[in-house]
Amino acid sequence: MKKILKYVMVDIVQNKIVLIYTALLLIISLSIFNLEDSAAKGMLSLLNIILILVPLICIIFSTIYVYNSAEFIELLVSQPLKRKSIWLSLFYGLALSLCIAFFVGAGIPILFYHADSTGIMMILTGIALTIVFVGIALLAGVLARDKAKGIGFSILLWLYFSLIFDALVLFLLFQFQDYPLENVMVVFSFLNPIDLGRIQILLKMDISALMGYTGAVYRDFFGSSMGIIISFLGLAAWIFLPVYFSLRIFRKKDL
Repeated sequence: MKKILKYVMVDIVQNKIVLIYTALLLIISLSIFNLEDSAAKGMLSLLNIILILVPLICIIFSTIYVYNSAEFIELLVSQPLKRKSIWLSLFYGLALSLCIAFFVGAGIPILFYHADSTGIMMILTGIALTIVFVGIALLAGVLARDKAKGIGFSILLWLYFSLIFDALVLFLLFQFQDYPLENVMVVFSFLNPIDLGRIQILLKMDISALMGYTGAVYRDFFGSSMGIIISFLGLAAWIFLPVYFSLRIFRKKDL
C-alpha cells in the first residue's frame, strides 16, 4: 500500500495541472491580500474562491485521474493485492497531494497575512473540502464506466453543492416563510459540505449578524465548541460515506 501511495503522490505532484492549480491559488491569494484595504476583507474575498474554485478543481481533476489510471488500476488488481488497499491508496494519494497544493497555494498566504483562529479555520475548511470532493470524485468515477458520463456527473454534483442546493433551500424558505424554519436550516446545512464550511468561517469572522435571525441560530449552535466539533464531524461523514460506498462498488466491480 505504501508503494502505491508513494507512486500516486509523486505522479500527482509532478502533474502540470496540480502545479498550475497551486500557482493559481498562490497568485489569487497574494493578489487579494495586497489589493484589499485590510486582511479581514481579503479573507472574505478569498472565502468565495475557496468555496467555489477548490471543490471544482478537486472533483474534476480527481475524476479525470481515476479514468486515466484505469489501466494502472487493472494491472494492480491482477496482482496479489487487496482491492481495498489499491482504492484507499488512490484516495490517500489524491487527497494528500491536493491538500499540499491547497496549503502551499492558499494556506501559506493566509498564515502570513491573517494568522489567527479565523485563518486556521479557513485553512482547515479548505483542506476538509478538498478531501470531501476527492471522495465524491472517486464515487462518481466508479459509478460510471464511461469517462464522459463520469466527468459530467462530477460537474453536476459540483453545481448541485455550489449553486442548486442553496437555490432549493431559498425556494423552500420563500414557500414556508410563515413557519419557523431556523432550526430546520441547521439540519439542512449538514446536507451540504460547502455550507458547513461557509457557516464556520462566517461565524469566525463575526459576520453572522448580516444573516439575520438565522445567523443568530447558527451562532448559537455552531458558535460553541460542541457546535464546531459537530460541524467537523459532519464534514468527516462527508469524507467517509463517499469513500466507503465507492470502495464497496470497486470491490464488486468487474474491471
